[in-house]
Amino acid sequence: MGIIEKMRLDGKKGFVTGAARGIGKCTATAFAEAGADVAIVDIDFEEAQKTAKELAELTGRKVIAIKADCTKPEEVDAMVEKVVAELGGLDFCHNNAGICINAPAEEMTYEQWKKVMDINLNGIFLTDIAAGKYMLAHGGGSIINTASMSAHIVNVPQPQCAYNASKAGVIQLTKSLAIEWAKRGVRVNSISPGYIGTELTLNSPTLIPLIEKWNEMAPLGRMGRPEELESICVYLAGDTSTFTTGSDFVIDGAFTCF
Repeated sequence: MGIIEKMRLDGKKGFVTGAARGIGKCTATAFAEAGADVAIVDIDFEEAQKTAKELAELTGRKVIAIKADCTKPEEVDAMVEKVVAELGGLDFCHNNAGICINAPAEEMTYEQWKKVMDINLNGIFLTDIAAGKYMLAHGGGSIINTASMSAHIVNVPQPQCAYNASKAGVIQLTKSLAIEWAKRGVRVNSISPGYIGTELTLNSPTLIPLIEKWNEMAPLGRMGRPEELESICVYLAGDTSTFTTGSDFVIDGAFTCF
């Protein structure tokens, strides 16, 4: 069997949070194209349903939509139960839901700070633990968390201290769970994307001036594309990465190299 065949995900079941659009939709597409059955998890259920229908027609895999708020433990637990019930198991997940609030630190409200932390860090913790409990009891699995290059650098010119801190927390959480579960069959890794040009990002009036600055600073002179994150996630979800855990993969076009 060649390496391409070994990297396929035939027979595997998984979910992606924040998967109705953007990076999550892109990685969910890659998982399904590689042969997995996938749950599209998002708070925007209408858009999640559209994405699930689109991917099922595109790939021929079983793709379902689930509405869940990843900051609410009871909804996260129910989501994992539904994934297992409808797909027949849980082998991998990509915990990707997140937000960013740009505000100077001295002007940021505590409510804004808590909202970013609740979604970006607490939400990752809740989905990691819910998925991890199932995997620990059923022979193992692979968990992928979305961190950010913002865990490694302080972005400029936009002020985003809460986002940076939350994503740094995601990496340390990833490493901590990887150590705790290493001998019990559950692998935990993170990806740290640089600036990624999603449809929402590229069409945001408030971000267009920032994008011009980011591209000036970027070694490659451009933002990344969502599909440039696909192969690392398929690798981490599959069986060719069984010696890979506790790692953070920076995919940023060398932005953090200076």
